[in-house]
Amino acid sequence: MEKYNKKVMDHFLNPRNMGKMQNPTVTGEAGNAVCGDVLFLYLKIEKNEEGKDIIKDVKFETFGCAAAIATSSALTEIIKGKTIDEAQRVSNKDVEEYLGQLPLIKKHCSNLAEDALKDALKKLKDKK
Repeated sequence: MEKYNKKVMDHFLNPRNMGKMQNPTVTGEAGNAVCGDVLFLYLKIEKNEEGKDIIKDVKFETFGCAAAIATSSALTEIIKGKTIDEAQRVSNKDVEEYLGQLPLIKKHCSNLAEDALKDALKKLKDKK
């Protein structure tokens, strides 16, 4: 059985920004066929004072294991308030570092978070 640290367990048991967003600017999706985890990432994009697009709000729905939920929750905390350029540089390594550590067998869950973010940002770019 996997052993999760306290921060991973906190994000699993008390996920931040969980739920479906009404009228998101864009929705990113990612899934892992091997384990069956699926993540929907909802972004609300607005302009800041400098006229740059920022992630004003973010929500997620994850159907999967504890690590998938924890990495999704962590991702939302990492990217909320960031500009689109800043968010494009967020990787699965950032999610893992934020959470402290994931068991080796669960590292793919941080890829799920990054893939959903990249999907949302690609769709946002394609919309413009």
